[in-house]
Amino acid sequence: MSTAVNKFNLGPRARRAVRFAARLVNPIVLLIAGRWWMPVVGILRHQGRRSGRMYATPIGMRPLGDSFVIPRTFSDNAAWYLNIKAAGGATVKYLGRNYELVDPQVVDYATAKPAFPRYELLQFRLIGINEYLRLRIADANHARTEVA
Repeated sequence: MSTAVNKFNLGPRARRAVRFAARLVNPIVLLIAGRWWMPVVGILRHQGRRSGRMYATPIGMRPLGDSFVIPRTFSDNAAWYLNIKAAGGATVKYLGRNYELVDPQVVDYATAKPAFPRYELLQFRLIGINEYLRLRIADANHARTEVA
């Protein structure tokens, strides 16, 4: 578990603005996220912890060994993070392949650093992101190729 805490905390008005913007932008980003030519953004599929509804969230991520690392942009308050924590995992589409991910763990900057290029790490540090979510690939030998 990480001892560093993200400095990036938004008030209620800012969170509402971010949610509104995400409702407009996410459907467009979902059109390009997770494709073989898009190594920056993948599609995180997770189940709502209260509603049971399935969500597809475009999110920055990178592979790291037998796992994926995702910056925790909105710290403990992000719905996708709370849903993954409650479910114990999620599915990711990254570079045209689907992966079942399990065992969510919050890791620090030093642990996540090898997964990201320097320019991304600099951006994360500038906005105060010090925590990352690492999810282990359930079966690292059998990533499923996207059929449709």
